[in-house]
Amino acid sequence: MKTHLFSRFAFTFSLIALALLPVACTPQVATRGNLLEAYQMKEVLPGIDTRDDVIRKIGSPTTVAPFDDNTWYYMGQRTEKKGILDPKIVEERIIVVTFNTEDGMVDKVLQRQDGREDVPIVQRTTPTSGNDYTFIQQMLGNIGKFNKDPGNAANTAGGGNP
Repeated sequence: MKTHLFSRFAFTFSLIALALLPVACTPQVATRGNLLEAYQMKEVLPGIDTRDDVIRKIGSPTTVAPFDDNTWYYMGQRTEKKGILDPKIVEERIIVVTFNTEDGMVDKVLQRQDGREDVPIVQRTTPTSGNDYTFIQQMLGNIGKFNKDPGNAANTAGGGNP
């Protein structure tokens, strides 16, 4: 009786695990930023639309060029993550909208083909003045440096005889 119950439980558990196995391998898709589609880019008309029109049609920009307020960037990417692996970029789009400086109308809308630039991380460290002491050297180095004369502690704290 017990072996029949155990085998039935094992069979049910195996069936549930087998049913959940494909779900565990399903990639998790995440969209970050403003991933514009081709039809959205066509809605912005150069020479006709203003900044307000652009915001109304495709939303506010992801960022504005730091030294030129007339250049807006719309950046977006779609990533997939499978299980415990790192997410991989599946799709990435950078749209640049430039405005005419005289009348504020859209000058051009283009998609950057080169994508983003990877900026290398510099491994250098900034030199600082001072000594390189370990934690233990700092702790043991202070032993006996302060309050060598017991009378000095009272005088410096405002107590003691003048």
